[in-house]
Amino acid sequence: MRDLPPTARGFVLGAALAAVACTAPALTDPATPWPAVTLLAALYLGCELVKLCPLPGGRVPEGIGSFLPVVLAAVFLLPPAAAALVALPGGLAATVVQRPATVRRVWHGAQQAIGAWAAGQVFRLLDGPAALGGGPSAGAGHPAWPADFPYAMLPATAAATAFCLVVTALDTGILAAAERRPAATALHGLVAGSLAPYCVHGLAGLMMAVMWRSPYGVPAALLVLLPMYVSCWVFAQYQRERAAHQATIRALVQAVDIKDRYTRGHSERVGQASTMIARELGMAEDRLEVVRIAGILHDVGKLGVPTRLLRKDGPLTPQERRIIELHPEYGHEMVRGIGFLGEARSAILHHHERVDGTGYPYGLTGEQIPVLARVVAVADAFDAMTSTRSYSRARPVPTALAELERCAGAQFDPAMVRALTHAIGRHGWHPVVTSDDDLQVISSAAGGPAAAAGAAPTAAPTPAEPAALHGQGSRPGSGPGPARGSGSASGSVPGSGHGVPAGRRAGAGPSGAEGPVPPARGGR
Repeated sequence: MRDLPPTARGFVLGAALAAVACTAPALTDPATPWPAVTLLAALYLGCELVKLCPLPGGRVPEGIGSFLPVVLAAVFLLPPAAAALVALPGGLAATVVQRPATVRRVWHGAQQAIGAWAAGQVFRLLDGPAALGGGPSAGAGHPAWPADFPYAMLPATAAATAFCLVVTALDTGILAAAERRPAATALHGLVAGSLAPYCVHGLAGLMMAVMWRSPYGVPAALLVLLPMYVSCWVFAQYQRERAAHQATIRALVQAVDIKDRYTRGHSERVGQASTMIARELGMAEDRLEVVRIAGILHDVGKLGVPTRLLRKDGPLTPQERRIIELHPEYGHEMVRGIGFLGEARSAILHHHERVDGTGYPYGLTGEQIPVLARVVAVADAFDAMTSTRSYSRARPVPTALAELERCAGAQFDPAMVRALTHAIGRHGWHPVVTSDDDLQVISSAAGGPAAAAGAAPTAAPTPAEPAALHGQGSRPGSGPGPARGSGSASGSVPGSGHGVPAGRRAGAGPSGAEGPVPPARGGR
């Protein structure tokens, strides 16, 4: 307790006292159905303790959380104080990873007891016991069975929602007291992520309670738990696998950011813009995640490029540029064995292709370029133009969109450019911030030039340099010449801060052709 701020200690103590007040009536009421209370409490305690037992595939995943159908079944079957008593042992036995363990267990037990008591009050207020088919004395007979469906679902759903709101409100309070998080933000995030699971657990608890009151009795009610528990276990396995996938992606992105410090945070922003384009195009939800991953990992091949080239302060020679142009193939080879990436691999390989066929690595044209690669190409170029770098100034969002539209049909797929323009027109551009190097931004509303070149991006609509200048524009101390190995926008670039034409320069273009060209890819 001494590790907690005084307000947090007071909050935990208050919750513990409230839990005692909620459970005390059950201890003194002679009508408390102790056989049902004991059995349900033992079931809930067993569901919590089984997490510590070895299983054929290893331990039960930590992400499985509390198995709440038993608690909610107690809410439906028992008086509120007795339901709070059922929740207490399992709450106290909950798995704790961080210290102080004892305080966390006390907190969790109190939280579960208070939530169960509140849910029980709501269930009774809506005449749930009568709809369920019998009074609160569970197991005393079944004269009123079957339950009144579908009305019984209304008080059950309301009780599960009340349980969720009370538990999340308590979590919000302790987070605000212990970590000084804004209460409104914490509450919104907790409720948004918890309400649906609590309602699902509530329906499972209702099914268990109905079977408990049925002529088949307690054995049938216990059988309801098995498929529900297995489904929770499988879902936890999925969550753990998904977390491992996310950790893999984060590790790859961090490795690129460390190696190429000039574009730190760029990968996440490209993933964000790619998702906006895909959503505007009407892609399915499962494909949106693939698009996001493709955007995040599009530059992973830079890990195979010599660091001296990525950090070179002057123009790249034609030979150096050819080496850098290998990074899409390097990236594809690096992720080819990662099965969950799926279609994202083709976007990593082809995001530097151009619809006119002058891109690399294979010079594909039009529809030959995979859809996701065309999405990422536009997102990559857009972030290149709207991100402040240490070597160049960001450009206003409207200017960047105009540049993309100018190059649509030659470098970019016009449909992808239109999708990004419409998405930003509706929702604005609020890029994610992933590191200290990405904390400053130039607001697009401010027009870009007013902000200092050293400003770092934040979550406001951001400007940036032409698509061609991402990872390619002048570096610190390099003067106005090209760098980072891509072509740049033809003609003068308003607001670029270089004061020189940004047309094609020696060794800067993807095909080596001379003369002005549309902006090169947003990255190398």
